[in-house]
Amino acid sequence: MPTSVLIIDDSVTVREQIIRTLESFNLFSRYHEAEDGLEGFKKLLSSPVDIILCDLEMPRIDGFKFLSMLKARPELQDVPVIILTGVNDRERKIKGLEQGASDYITKPFDRDELVARVKIHLKIKKLQDDLKRSNELLLELSNTDHLTGLFNRRYMMEALDKEVQRSVRSGGNLSLIMLDIDHFKLVNDRFGHLQGDVVLQRVALQLQKELRSYDCAARYGGEEFVAILPDSPLKEAVLVADRIRLAVQGTRFNGQLSPLCLTASMGVACFSNEQSVTVDGFIKQADDALYRAKANGRNRVESHDCTDLTRGC
Repeated sequence: MPTSVLIIDDSVTVREQIIRTLESFNLFSRYHEAEDGLEGFKKLLSSPVDIILCDLEMPRIDGFKFLSMLKARPELQDVPVIILTGVNDRERKIKGLEQGASDYITKPFDRDELVARVKIHLKIKKLQDDLKRSNELLLELSNTDHLTGLFNRRYMMEALDKEVQRSVRSGGNLSLIMLDIDHFKLVNDRFGHLQGDVVLQRVALQLQKELRSYDCAARYGGEEFVAILPDSPLKEAVLVADRIRLAVQGTRFNGQLSPLCLTASMGVACFSNEQSVTVDGFIKQADDALYRAKANGRNRVESHDCTDLTRGC
């Protein structure tokens, strides 16, 4: 994997010396230079690096100020900074370490010491990056339904709770769609559970296609799905639900599933501050509407306020 370093020092000679030393060990594929903290910070924002070597004494913005600027940016806080200082001052070294530096080297530096310290911090950075990626993957897996790739019920409940709180604070609209595949048990009985899984995956795909990037689609359980639509009034959510219904109805399958004509029923509810409804109560409103859709013939959309909505052929 390509690695890069940013060298910040007001001396061209020092920068060139450091680059020649590091190049001789093939530690980096890209080298970035800056003559003070301000220039270095700007370059860092446009070109992220794996490690920074930074002088303390520089014009405009010195090393201490540069460290404080890094600390204010969460995305940059994990980049190791090795302080370069020509002053063998214990207090200043401690101050630099306390402000976020990972290590320091006194100038004029020993080339072997420089390389050894850079190697150590590159290794630590790689371990930190690997750990972060593993944690992100674990978090994604814990939030995802393994079959459909949608969010799972646990994540959906957390997301819905947050959206309800946001709606209470802002007074904005929030709608909820509950979808149930019609006669799904018959699909499993006729074609088998493996083919039933294919049907669930296709419905999940159609659901996600009809939603905006900031909507939340989740598998609620079994053949039931949920869509959370922030900033959507009831009328708009009903139209979205009917697009999903038509998309499911228009789904065509190959092979063993080719005879299947799939439909889905949906219930829609809109969160209301006036009703002081809880999250569970909000879900029940959409679920009650879904129950009416199934009781009234399936392949249709019903809403919590019982207005006439849409019906399949």
